[in-house]
Amino acid sequence: MSDFDEFERQLSENKQGDSLNGHERDKENRHRRRSPSRSRSRERKRRSRERRSRERRSDSKDRRHRRSNQAPNQPQENVSRSPHREKKKKIKKYWDVPPPGFEHITPMQYKAMQAAGQIPATALLPTMTPDGLAVTPTPVPVVGSQMTRQARRLYVGNIPFGITEESMMDFFNAQMRLGGLCQAPGNPVLAVQINQDKNFAFLEFRSVDETTQAMAFDGIIFQAQSLKIRRPHDYQPLPGLSENPSVYVPGVVSTVVPDSIHKLFIGGLPNYLSDDQVKELLTSFGPLKAFNLVKDSATGLSKGYAFCEYVDVNVNDQAIAGLNGMQLADKKLLVQRASVGAKNATMMSINETPVTLQVPGMMTNPMVQMGGTPTEVLCLMNMVAPEELLDDEEYEEIVEDVKEECSKYGQVKSIEIPRPVDGLEVPGTGKIFVEFTSVFDSQKAMQGLTGRKFANRVVVTKYCDPDAYHRRDFW
Repeated sequence: MSDFDEFERQLSENKQGDSLNGHERDKENRHRRRSPSRSRSRERKRRSRERRSRERRSDSKDRRHRRSNQAPNQPQENVSRSPHREKKKKIKKYWDVPPPGFEHITPMQYKAMQAAGQIPATALLPTMTPDGLAVTPTPVPVVGSQMTRQARRLYVGNIPFGITEESMMDFFNAQMRLGGLCQAPGNPVLAVQINQDKNFAFLEFRSVDETTQAMAFDGIIFQAQSLKIRRPHDYQPLPGLSENPSVYVPGVVSTVVPDSIHKLFIGGLPNYLSDDQVKELLTSFGPLKAFNLVKDSATGLSKGYAFCEYVDVNVNDQAIAGLNGMQLADKKLLVQRASVGAKNATMMSINETPVTLQVPGMMTNPMVQMGGTPTEVLCLMNMVAPEELLDDEEYEEIVEDVKEECSKYGQVKSIEIPRPVDGLEVPGTGKIFVEFTSVFDSQKAMQGLTGRKFANRVVVTKYCDPDAYHRRDFW
């Protein structure tokens, strides 16, 4: 091949290459002219990826910074790594699941009903039988149902004549509020039914628990009448609930004396003594928590014996020592513990110095020796309370009043009235000791002062050992 032919072949190949490259460039230019929007879309996607990448790096840096600044004892925040993903709500399987039949009330309302006694607080859980079957016990009926009505009612006897249902409802609602026995806002007594012919009434309360606590008002004084509060005859106790009140109302003497080691028996009482007269005898040693003078159901007369319990059980031995063997008219009192455990209890002998009480309206045998062996020192009891001896001026008035009255029966040699001291137990506090110059004067004073009223209290007297008096042994 000549040089000329070779030159023509190369020239032809160059033209074909230039034609092919130009065709491709034209195709690319046409493609660019046809799809400018695709280029812009790819550019936006690229910028978006870069922005998300920067945000993730920034969030990661912030989390590391917060963890480094967080106190060691503080729990770390549960920061989600995917902020755009919403956490699925967990279904509650155990918390705040309403019991069957109470799906329509909130958990707070359910707890409020439990506190008010409208729903039993004790849960009744299913039990398994030997065969493996679950048996659910029958739930206790809630308040408001007919089945619990008798558990929410109380019998009230010895009511004042002519009393209205409204006034009795107001009285018990007020007493429940004053005693702090209301378990929810509002009035605990819903209704009152009075039988004027037979002199009794029925109270209906809103809850079982408040009904039980109202039993503590047994013996309360309402318009000069001591009310007798009992359960109805058709009362059926509810399972899991207490039948007796858990509170004591100060000043209220219950007419039911429960069996316990603190229950006292008082026998040998004259049949004509009333409840108030026997109470005056017993309260000379301390306030009563419960008292019951047993009477004949047919005649209403006393059977000659009673039971009592003191608020302060520590005065039991003093009351036994002071009352046991005391002569009342033609009878002699028998005072001892009434419980089964009384046989092992320490009791003072019947020969100890007794207390003599002149009960108003009762004649005593003047031939009976009173107050034990006569001495020149006379002890006067149930005349003053410890709080009445705190004021100096009032104390001096009491001393002067007692000295002036005792001087009418003979010459007074000395008077001792122990006063209370903060933080110390002073022997003989509440007693008055009067020393006469002779035994005869002391005897006259005992006969004249026993049974008298002092500050609306019945005076109780006994003789005191002179040696113990001079040693200031006032126990």
